Amino acid sequence: MGILYNPRLMDINNAVVLITGAAQRVGRAVALELARRGARIAFSYYAEDEPWRDALRDLQSLGAAAIAQRADVTRPPEARALVEAALAAFGRVDVLINNASIWLKKPALDISESEWDAEMDVNAKGPFLMAQAVAPHMLAQGSGLILNITDLSAFQTWAGYAHHSASKAALVALTKVLALEWAPAVRVNAIAPGTVLLPDDATEAKRQWAIEKSVLKRVGSPLDVARTALYLIEEDFATGGVYFVDGGRSLV
Repeated sequence: MGILYNPRLMDINNAVVLITGAAQRVGRAVALELARRGARIAFSYYAEDEPWRDALRDLQSLGAAAIAQRADVTRPPEARALVEAALAAFGRVDVLINNASIWLKKPALDISESEWDAEMDVNAKGPFLMAQAVAPHMLAQGSGLILNITDLSAFQTWAGYAHHSASKAALVALTKVLALEWAPAVRVNAIAPGTVLLPDDATEAKRQWAIEKSVLKRVGSPLDVARTALYLIEEDFATGGVYFVDGGRSLV
């Protein structure tokens, strides 16, 4: 007779969520939305000139318990220290969202070794090190969720993004392997956003291009990513999957 596993249904209210790279843009929006739903938030930032103090203030203004810590997630001691900081503040980590990422563009013949390494380090090694640091605690408590933020470059062919695409494809593969290894206690999924937030300097032509690429004929919002994260936090029968939030762009 097999072992009967009785999962602890996860409720976002009072859950502890650790998000990497959440001082700005999509990560910040996800952190704020989950805080509005009652989550306690720990987040990392990479550089002091990021608006992490504003992000922390915004979280606390919502009444959320929140901490911020500077971390280079590509360095094992700093990844472990980030997890330890969340544990010290809140006693547990229920959700890890690997959001920290870089996005470089260059023709394949011109990509330097350091540029290749930078993409692979931040986008693939960093999530692995964070998952490796947090998983023992999740396994000990009998539950947990890891969400990896990938993007469409892992599935589509984009000239000029060989290093970026390779790093995000590696993250998808990592998602599936860890979901298999750490089941049933720890679930691991990935979210693949499309255009949910244009660069600050995006032109109207760029906006129209993004709209035309979408089957739904509109640009998305960081809240689309946040709501998908919320669904995956509370849906306990989903693991090893990649969830597209792209307005159908992956279809064309």
